[in-house]
Amino acid sequence: MLYTENLEEIIFNRHQMFASDELIVLSGYVGPKPIERLKSLPIPSKVVYGMYGAEGIKRPLHNSLINLQKSIDRLNIFYSNLPVHSKCYAWRNNGQIVHALVGSANFSTNGLTTPYREILAETTVDTFNPLNEYIKKVLNNSISCLEVGMSKISTTVLDTVCFLSLLGRNGEVQNTAGLNWGQNPKNHTNKNDSYIKIRVQDVKDFPELFPPKQINPLKFDGRGRLHRHNDNIEIIWDDGVCMDGLFFGNQTIDDRMYPKQVSSFPHSAEMGKYLRRRLNVPEEQPVRKFHLDRYGRNTIGISLISEGVYRFDFSVNSKAVTI
Repeated sequence: MLYTENLEEIIFNRHQMFASDELIVLSGYVGPKPIERLKSLPIPSKVVYGMYGAEGIKRPLHNSLINLQKSIDRLNIFYSNLPVHSKCYAWRNNGQIVHALVGSANFSTNGLTTPYREILAETTVDTFNPLNEYIKKVLNNSISCLEVGMSKISTTVLDTVCFLSLLGRNGEVQNTAGLNWGQNPKNHTNKNDSYIKIRVQDVKDFPELFPPKQINPLKFDGRGRLHRHNDNIEIIWDDGVCMDGLFFGNQTIDDRMYPKQVSSFPHSAEMGKYLRRRLNVPEEQPVRKFHLDRYGRNTIGISLISEGVYRFDFSVNSKAVTI
């Protein structure tokens, strides 16, 4: 069988189909949210971040993985010293593979939740032994995330940062959009709903941060046009808080469609509540410019720290940008 949709649910329910006592995940890149979900499984898990040997790891992602390693029982996170770009999900029983999926899907929200972008396929029984030997070789050349040396932790997260403004074009916080999206009673039931605007110039200046939207070949919008995917991402805030996010909305730039906003997902109120806490604004209350002035910042810095995993910086320090 070959799978192109619902990959995350397939992975997290597969143990029910086979007698297994362990899940092994080899992934070129990883994200914290699927790893966090492993605590719901009744069997132990090992996760290997494959491209560590070639690229190291950036500090925000490393810190998130360390926190998960320390907080989740029956989980071991490893970094491969061999550059491994493969994606493999193997269920073992008494050390032998009983089922496996291989393909292109990284163990991240972005890799597992965008339909048709990635695939996973069941392997045949005759591949179990060589696949198990491959897994053993990778594990034997890996280290625990708790053992990583500082030389392999990249501190260059801020090399490429796009500062997204929290203000409208008039220099004020919008009344019923942006941070106050949920304040429009016609469109929303949760007053905490918020998003961050992505402007045309942001995309032009930082194309590596905002990929063009891909066509979903099997879905059409209400006017008969091909529907374009919204990209699921993972967000790691400067204070270590993690949440799933979504690039959504449409804007055409040089004949290509790009996202127009970013928010938390599936509930945009999660980001709204989070930012209100940091700004010391009560929940469901509108955010005003004086709140940002009081806090000391009216932008959020966005940088890419791994495939589909972003750092959002709302800290108040010497590098914070106010416009």
